[in-house]
Amino acid sequence: MKPGVFTQMYVQIVFAVKYKKASLHSSIQEQVYKYISGILTEQGHKSIIVNGVDDHIHIFFGLNPRKSISDIVHDIKRSSSLFINTNKLCPSKFSWQDGYGSFTYSRSHIKNVYNYILNQHDHHKKESFKTEYLKYLNKFEIDYKEQYLFDFWGEAN
Repeated sequence: MKPGVFTQMYVQIVFAVKYKKASLHSSIQEQVYKYISGILTEQGHKSIIVNGVDDHIHIFFGLNPRKSISDIVHDIKRSSSLFINTNKLCPSKFSWQDGYGSFTYSRSHIKNVYNYILNQHDHHKKESFKTEYLKYLNKFEIDYKEQYLFDFWGEAN
């Protein structure tokens, strides 16, 4: 970082698992989330929390401004897929779906976002991933086309 440069940017990224038969089963989640947290740390970001459920993941971190969000997502998806497949953590080939959602927050929101992500398992007993994701897109006033949304397992787009 150059002298006189000061940043404070907090980002949440959300993306989805591609195949139901190779999902983020609860038995592998902790291992995968720690691995992804390590990717962030290695790239100079501040990993705050990584959590999710079988069909999607939430990643919340303090952004190192030297990296673009698209590069970060690419690196996480590529490295974590390789990690899962090399270690045979899923019964069949694991992949992430194309695309992602990225949302920014101020420092005052860290605790609320952290707790929301921490409680994903309870949250998704009441609300589907599709409903959650559309709420994010609408809350942040992000224009989208239905045809480019994730393939929400068992739900029509």
